[in-house]
Amino acid sequence: MNALKLAAAALALSSLAGGAMAADAPMEKCFGVAMAGHNDCKAGAGTTCAGTAKADYQANAWKNVPVGTCTSIKTPKGMGSLTAM
Repeated sequence: MNALKLAAAALALSSLAGGAMAADAPMEKCFGVAMAGHNDCKAGAGTTCAGTAKADYQANAWKNVPVGTCTSIKTPKGMGSLTAM
């Protein structure tokens, strides 16, 4: 029984460590991939910060994504961009 508790505790700790490692992954701004109201910050003129994008895939709204993945994200309006479109 103690071995089972020890294994469960080890599994729980490894899950927490994995989550922390993912949170520390380098991120970059990716424009044109955010859904309306779900951008990370500043979506162009007239907006202030997170959650202010007015349209899905707004060209000047960005989301943080893992480094190196932005330009491979396909949306109905094209691919993600490292610069505002």
